[in-house]
Amino acid sequence: MDISNLEKVLSSEPAFRIKQAKEAIFKNLIENWQDATFFSKDLREVLNKECPLSIKADILVSKEEDTIKAKITLKDNLEIETVLMRHEDNRNTVCVSSQVGCPLGCGFCATGMMGFKRNLDYLEIVEQVLFFERYLKKENQRVSNVVFMGMGEPFLNYENVLKAIRHINGKEGFNIGARSISVSTAGVVEGIKRFSEEGLQVNLAFSLHAPNDELRSSLMPINKKYPLKEVLLSIDEYIKKTKRQVMIEYMLIKDVNDSNEDAKELANIVKRNNLYFLNLILYNQTGRFEPSSFQRVKEFKNTLTHLKINFSQRYRFGDDIKAACGQFITDTK
Repeated sequence: MDISNLEKVLSSEPAFRIKQAKEAIFKNLIENWQDATFFSKDLREVLNKECPLSIKADILVSKEEDTIKAKITLKDNLEIETVLMRHEDNRNTVCVSSQVGCPLGCGFCATGMMGFKRNLDYLEIVEQVLFFERYLKKENQRVSNVVFMGMGEPFLNYENVLKAIRHINGKEGFNIGARSISVSTAGVVEGIKRFSEEGLQVNLAFSLHAPNDELRSSLMPINKKYPLKEVLLSIDEYIKKTKRQVMIEYMLIKDVNDSNEDAKELANIVKRNNLYFLNLILYNQTGRFEPSSFQRVKEFKNTLTHLKINFSQRYRFGDDIKAACGQFITDTK
């Protein structure tokens, strides 16, 4: 798919033709310009050549059919991943990537093993949502939520991510509500500060995963540049400006960050601001680390409850299809 030349190709057409074309792509979800019968046959042929709509992708479907993972091949033959998570309350959440690979090198992340190739342009981000909009159309359903929690660090591709968000949220795009869009950062302070000035109702999440600098730096090298104190201060300032809750994400890894002492340290972080909300994540194994045991998770949660910490536990989608970020690509190299 490549619609970057759309306005150029339609430059000699009446202005309303651009609006019609975008409605055909993002509302009617056409996959071939031949279905845009309001255009002449000759123009449809030109559009198919200059602005192709096909999306080349391989998919994996979980046994429960609640998770579908797609590996999309881009025009330069690089590959990215996107995941559809289907909830029992009929919500359909798409997790999108913002970069090809990732420069952060987090020790628990399959994408980190790939290294960094390049940033995605905003249409390549939008294309991931479009792929699953087309997929769900066959069942008369639509994407309801979008999370920027796939490959890459969103705030290291800030301009394209923001442009993609505005398109996903906008009436000319998918018209998905801002509060149904979430951006997760590993702690890029400049990005958090910029995000606080955007005036958006989009949700912010912080990937914490360790309750102190020493452990976090060993897992996530970005912590050496942006230590916890600095990141948390920027999040507090974000909350002060936006009055919006921030999700603190904490992934439980066996014998690494899942002790009762870790839980106590984590509780102290969460208590610093009443608009922090903790989200516990069960780890999808990607390499040298393993997920915490059921009993250890239970004890960790009991410690948090005893300390009067409110939290949720994210359901682990797609474990059987290795749906964690980067696994589809790295397992097929």
